[in-house]
Amino acid sequence: MSSGVRLIRNDRLAEVEYAYAAVADAPVRSIWVAGACPLDLKGETVAVGDYAGQTHQVMRNLVTALEEAGAALTDVVKTTVYVASSQQSDLVKAWEVYREYMGEHDVPSTLLGVTVLGYSDQLVEVEAVAVLAAPPASG
Repeated sequence: MSSGVRLIRNDRLAEVEYAYAAVADAPVRSIWVAGACPLDLKGETVAVGDYAGQTHQVMRNLVTALEEAGAALTDVVKTTVYVASSQQSDLVKAWEVYREYMGEHDVPSTLLGVTVLGYSDQLVEVEAVAVLAAPPASG
C-alpha cells in the first residue's frame, strides 16, 4: 500500500537537503511514531558516546516500528531529530547517518540540539509521522 506522499520544494527558499513540506492526499491512515531511541532488545543504550553509532540504532528501531504499523521510511512525512549536544558538529554526525537511511525521501525535518534525552547515555532520538493510503472501505 503506497502513501502517495509528495514532497514539496520551493525555488523561492534556500536550497536545503530536505523538502520544506510534504503532502498526502486524503483519505489516509496516519501513524505517529514515538521517538526512536538507541536501545537494544535488552533496553540498554548502545554505542555510548558515539553519535553516529547511536543514530544507526535509532534508525533501525524506527524502521522496525514503522514496519509493525505496516509502513516504511518512504511513508514518513515529517521527522524531528533530537541530539543531546550544543555542538553543531555532533548534530551533523547524527544528521549524516539519518540522511543515509532516508535517502532520496528527504522529508521535512527539524534537527535540534537539546540538553538531555530520556535514557542514560542517550545522545540521539528521532520521532516521525507517516501516512498510508487508507484501505478501501469493505462491505
